[in-house]
Amino acid sequence: MDGSNVPDAAPVLILLGPPGAGKGTQARKLEEGFGLVQLSTGDLLRAAVAAGTEAGKQAKAVMESGALVSDEIVLAILKDRLVEPDCAKGVILDGFPRTTVQAEALDDLLKASSQRINAAISLDVDDAEMVTRIAGRFTCKGCGEGYHDTFKAPVVAETCDKCGSTQMVRRADDNAETVASRLEAYHAQTAPLIDYYDGKGVLVRVDAMGDIGAIASDLGAIVSRVSA
Repeated sequence: MDGSNVPDAAPVLILLGPPGAGKGTQARKLEEGFGLVQLSTGDLLRAAVAAGTEAGKQAKAVMESGALVSDEIVLAILKDRLVEPDCAKGVILDGFPRTTVQAEALDDLLKASSQRINAAISLDVDDAEMVTRIAGRFTCKGCGEGYHDTFKAPVVAETCDKCGSTQMVRRADDNAETVASRLEAYHAQTAPLIDYYDGKGVLVRVDAMGDIGAIASDLGAIVSRVSA
C-alpha cells in the first residue's frame, strides 16, 4: 500500500503525558473540535483482532500465547489504520511510540506514506501535585460520580450529592506510593522520546496543571498551526 489515499496535509500528532495528565480528556476534545482520531495501541490491537486482518491474526496468536506483540505487528496494524477514511483529517497517537527505536520505525512508516510527525505534544505536570490529585480520587459506586478528598468532596461526607448512595470506591492503585512510582517510571521511559522529538524540532510542551479549558485551547492552537 503506497499511502496515496492519505492526504499529505493530514496531521499526525503524538500525545505524551503520565497517567492522570489528562491525555484522554484532551484527545476527546481534539477529536470533537478538529475531526482527529485518537489511536491507542490497545484499541488498535483489539480492533485489528476483531476485524480479522492479517496483522490482527498475527497479534491474536501472539497475545493468546501470553507474549508481547512485536513492534512490527503494531506498525503493520497502524499502517492499515491510517488509510481508513475517518483518519483523513489526522490522528492523535496515544501510547505509541514508547521508545526511540519505535519512534524511528514510525518515522519510516509515515515517510513511506508521505506523512510525518507534525507535533509531539508533552503534557507537562508537577509530580508532587499529581500525586495529590490522583491519590485523592474516589467515585460513587451507585452512579459513577467522581469526587476528590481535597478538590471535590461530597456536601455530606461519604454520601453522593447526585444519587444519595453511601457506597464510595477507590481504585487500589490510586495511592501515593503507586502514583509516585508510575510517574517515576514514565519520566524514565519517556525522557529519550522527549529528546528525540525535540531534536527533530517537533516537540511542543504544554502546562497540563491548569484549567482543562485553557489546556484544550493551547492544544487547539497547536493543531491549527500544524494543520495550516
